[in-house]
Amino acid sequence: MRTIKILLMAAFTILSVSLFAQDPTPKPQKMEKEKKEKASYSCPMHADEVSDKPGKCSKCNMDMVKAKKEKKHYSCPMHPEEVSDKPGKCSKCNMDLVKMKKDKKEYSCPMHPDEASDKPGKCAKCGMDMKKKDDHSGHNH
Repeated sequence: MRTIKILLMAAFTILSVSLFAQDPTPKPQKMEKEKKEKASYSCPMHADEVSDKPGKCSKCNMDMVKAKKEKKHYSCPMHPEEVSDKPGKCSKCNMDLVKMKKDKKEYSCPMHPDEASDKPGKCAKCGMDMKKKDDHSGHNH
């Protein structure tokens, strides 16, 4: 009788541990959550042109491409040309980079839309003049 009690306790312990070790979220719910996340599309030349479905850019008529992940841009308050896709420190003055406001940067490079500034100047990558974002294309205005 004592042996049966010990065996039953061992079986009960193993059973209870295996039940609580299971993933509490069923697989179908995880898949539904992934489907709910909408894909984002943007123009390769005009980063401010975004859509939740594929199509054409309203400024240059290029095909919108699927964005892998929405990037949060950060810049230095003292050096707006110092930008990053993640928080960190400015390479010039070591200040914390702050999240950029999308509307603040009204100038960008026609060839490198990620190079943006709140005032005219030269692109750090290619040396071209920064243009007002509305001036990048004469198409479809």
